[in-house]
Amino acid sequence: MTRKARPEIDALDRRIIASLQEGFPLVPEPYAEVAAGFGMTEAELIARLKRLREDGAITRFGPFLDAAAMGGAFCLCAMAVPEADFERIAAAVNAHPEVAHNYARSHRLNMWFVLATETPEGIAETADRIERETGLGVLRFPKLLEFFIGFRVAA
Repeated sequence: MTRKARPEIDALDRRIIASLQEGFPLVPEPYAEVAAGFGMTEAELIARLKRLREDGAITRFGPFLDAAAMGGAFCLCAMAVPEADFERIAAAVNAHPEVAHNYARSHRLNMWFVLATETPEGIAETADRIERETGLGVLRFPKLLEFFIGFRVAA
């Protein structure tokens, strides 16, 4: 399994990451407002966010939406993927727009991902499609109870 090198981030990158985890202003020019707080231009902030995303320092930049509150569903899934085929299977799984994120683990169940679908039935449909495409079983761990923990990553 191939892993990306650890991205280089500086002190300003860390401050930006920490700040944006606390919220994003709902104003006509939010990037300009955030950038001004760091003494930079809007273009400079956007360029940094783009680099952080491309380097893998951040995996996404955007809101977390509650699919269930909008009539959809979330489900944690796991697969046992042969190491020699891991990259191909990961690409096949990640090709599905319903895959919110995907993680490699050092365990027999070495691929874990979250499905987010527009309907509760979409979970089974997408997991079944992944099984057909990969020839591997998709274990499904539906959410029973939600606990909000206010998760923040120290940058």
